[in-house]
Amino acid sequence: MFSGLNKFVKLILPKRLFYRALIIVAAPTIILQLIITIVFYDSIWIKANKNISRSLVSQLKTITDVYNNNKDNLEFFTDSYKNNFNFEIDVNNDPFPKYSGERKFSPMDRSLRRELKSSFGNQNYWFNTHKFKSAVEIKLRLEDGEVMEFLVPKEMIATSSVRLFVLWTTLPSIVLILIALVFLKNQTRPLVKLAKAAERFGKGDYVNDFRPSGASEIRKAAYEFDRMAKRINRHLNQRSEMLSGISHDLRTPLTRLKLQLEMMNQKDISEKMSKDIDEMERMLDDYLQFAKTQAQEETSSINLLGLLKEIKKDLNNENLILSDLQDITLKGRFFALKRCFENLIHNGLIYGKKVYISLKKGSNRVVIIIEDDGPGIPEELYKNVFKPFFRLDKSRSLNKSGVGLGLAIVEDIVNSHGGSIQLGRSKYEGLQVKVSLPF
Repeated sequence: MFSGLNKFVKLILPKRLFYRALIIVAAPTIILQLIITIVFYDSIWIKANKNISRSLVSQLKTITDVYNNNKDNLEFFTDSYKNNFNFEIDVNNDPFPKYSGERKFSPMDRSLRRELKSSFGNQNYWFNTHKFKSAVEIKLRLEDGEVMEFLVPKEMIATSSVRLFVLWTTLPSIVLILIALVFLKNQTRPLVKLAKAAERFGKGDYVNDFRPSGASEIRKAAYEFDRMAKRINRHLNQRSEMLSGISHDLRTPLTRLKLQLEMMNQKDISEKMSKDIDEMERMLDDYLQFAKTQAQEETSSINLLGLLKEIKKDLNNENLILSDLQDITLKGRFFALKRCFENLIHNGLIYGKKVYISLKKGSNRVVIIIEDDGPGIPEELYKNVFKPFFRLDKSRSLNKSGVGLGLAIVEDIVNSHGGSIQLGRSKYEGLQVKVSLPF
């Protein structure tokens, strides 16, 4: 039971901290105002209306009793009440209204009806509180069938302080909530900045312009995040520099070995050793390419359509077919994404005859679909091909000329942009690669 209630509360509550904090600040103020209003309405306003309505009806009862007892005093009473209470009184033989002029949901009408009914009985009274702006019209049926009409000031049945009370209870609450909004906005802004910085860092962007701000707890969290980001960047840079340095240093002895092989007389041995050296050089190239994926590159706006067209132009291969493309711009690292797509297209052109590229645009993500008509990859090996240095021995070897870092580089670039990559069977009986990126 409580688990279901907890889920329901989480479902209806806002997800953002700003609105949750606003509820914490505003809800007690609003509830307090409602309680004060209900208490005032019930114990003060209704009772006050009841008392003044009873006083007015008592005066009307007195006037009708005096008139029924001695009709000669009518002129004296009308003049006295007009001068002292601002009453307008008239007696006539007009037909008594058949339909009530009162409002069903008006507290003022309900209080006046209750008092008139107790004093004059049913069907002997009629009143209208909304016909005139500042007066109430009341008609009473007398004993001999005559009708006595009254026009009395509206303040005699309604207190004038209600609107002022509502104004003074509502206006300060609104002002206080607005002030709370400003303070909450200032307090949540550092958290929003920290979240955006963490998101940028998670996508591989180098966050150099981040400055801790806000409350001391938020400043401490931001300061620790900044230190963590710098440590991770330093570690990545050291790894990249180490790979680059090792790969560069190994080129020198490999070059010397190739020169010595050229001078050997045993050509058969020389050719075999040259192939091994060439393979080692390709391995070094792959290592360097992997290291470049960690190199610092600024984020910029990238037009995917223009990027794919540039890759097609560089490859100058008619077997690369671009279809169903849309003009989409996203934030990312240009050369990293270009290297990612070049790796996928290069694999498709090596192991298939044609490569087909299309784009599908969603609400906040774009899906790049790269398909070929090659032999494909067994489904049980989809996860393994993204592991560094993994090489396929059957069906389709994506790494004939490498050491198994191609798809590892692709996955690293896609993940660093906040995207995802999936493998599947293409409609051309080859491999289908789906790259999803946010924009």
